[in-house]
Amino acid sequence: MNIDLQIAQSVTPKPIREVAGKLGIQEDALELYGKYKAKVPLSLIDDDKIKQHHLILVTAITPTPAGEGKTTVSIGLTEGLNKIGKKAAAALREPSLGPVFGIKGGATGGGHSQVIPMEDINLHFTGDFSAVEKANNLLAALIDNELHHNSLGLNLDQRQILWKRVMDMNDRALRQNVLGLGGKPNGVPREGGFDITAASEIMAILCMSKDMTDMKERFGNILVGFNRSNEPVYARQLKAPGAMAALMKDAIKPNIVQTLEHNPVFIHGGPFANIAQGTNSIIATKTALTLADYVVTEAGFGADLGAEKFLDIKCTAAGLNPEAVVIVATIRALKYHGGVALADLSAPNADAVKAGLPNLAKHIENIQGFGVQPIVAINKFAFDTLEEIAVVQSYCDAIGIRAVESDGWAKGGDGTKDLAKAVVEVIDQSNGAFTPTYDQQDEIPTKIEKVATKIYGADSVEYTAKARKELRKIQKLGLEHLPVCVAKTQKSFSDNPKLKGRPTGFNITVKEIEIAAGAGFIIPITGTMMRMPGLPKIPAAQNIDVDDNGDITGLF
Repeated sequence: MNIDLQIAQSVTPKPIREVAGKLGIQEDALELYGKYKAKVPLSLIDDDKIKQHHLILVTAITPTPAGEGKTTVSIGLTEGLNKIGKKAAAALREPSLGPVFGIKGGATGGGHSQVIPMEDINLHFTGDFSAVEKANNLLAALIDNELHHNSLGLNLDQRQILWKRVMDMNDRALRQNVLGLGGKPNGVPREGGFDITAASEIMAILCMSKDMTDMKERFGNILVGFNRSNEPVYARQLKAPGAMAALMKDAIKPNIVQTLEHNPVFIHGGPFANIAQGTNSIIATKTALTLADYVVTEAGFGADLGAEKFLDIKCTAAGLNPEAVVIVATIRALKYHGGVALADLSAPNADAVKAGLPNLAKHIENIQGFGVQPIVAINKFAFDTLEEIAVVQSYCDAIGIRAVESDGWAKGGDGTKDLAKAVVEVIDQSNGAFTPTYDQQDEIPTKIEKVATKIYGADSVEYTAKARKELRKIQKLGLEHLPVCVAKTQKSFSDNPKLKGRPTGFNITVKEIEIAAGAGFIIPITGTMMRMPGLPKIPAAQNIDVDDNGDITGLF
């Protein structure tokens, strides 16, 4: 059994009504999913209270393939804030089954900084992913039905259907397929495919919506394709939003669970950060900010992806104002960016740590560019040496940045009290709102260029002929006011995953551009983006089991 699961199963959860009670949530407001999980109503959100409370973002340097522990640090920081007497809660994303059964594992933290019930959260939880999947695939079915019957007179062009089906599983065999084979009764033959559920625009919409009315409007704005006259066709023309919203009526409500130390955590939505906005829902964040004085949230992958999208897309759309950003750095990731092979990261190498510091430096500069003060959290591993840690602390001291060891994995809240104190001090000194990377009224190419040059450090942006054609289409559709959500590898600041550290002298190439009009952003695609991952040679699923008592083993 994995040690994380052992620790999680060693703690008896408190009834969720007690945990929710810490935030003043009355029991009759909870929609219980058993004893330890519940949904809460959107009516709890109070914008006046939100303005009085403090939002903290946890991000990271460019990660190694296994990740650097943002979720573990987020949960540990929440524990630490409560340990020093603050009323704190976390707002996190839901795990996808793809990583759970694939290579990375679950997304409930690690060691003594976890959310529980770990097994439920990592598997079916409260059914939100299933609802997203069904709403997505209902729209797909309505599209193919209209192709077959043309009952609404939309004259859809089967060669220009943009919408794909989704499934929450890594399954490479579904990436591309042909639909409607077997003759006229089975519909109109066309090429199609599947994305993973976390990559669905429905997931992005769930996380960008303010309420049910807003969600239905966003559903209606989904661009599903074009007709035979090359005119756009939207989901509202298929009369789809009402039924889609009916499937999402429970999923729109945020979920509340607890940490190992029985502090409240809101978990809601789960878009990936390399292909979508990579943060939990606006609704969950606002619910947490209404009820807690300090709210810790995280954004996926490195700060060049999740943090940029959190700040430029989510915070701008929702009117949120983060007052501190924690950048998670690990000694092993710094050695990785310093040229050390993955197999050798546990061996002491202070020189490699020093060589990897430029990656951290660029992330620090980026966060400062938003007008927010960063704090570096050194997420401790057992094989880190004092000399290696000192390299990071000395560097940060020299540039006036707080660098604090975070030992939440081993010690829970007791291991993150220093980090919590540092965060509170930064918030107390905060003196203004953050500044986005670009102006919302900038043209789309200008927005892309500002992200590429300011955040990634690129010299310029290049476009393929296909991408330039799609820029003209966006202009014709009147969507230039939308923000950009750049799809890019998480392995590098550049669009080349092999360029580690802080690369310079590179250009970003936009291969194509997708329109997520429902979610409310444009998606420039760089490099090769995998929206339906495949399982690794030895998937984690092979080690997962359940006994006759219903106890699960093998999750991590």
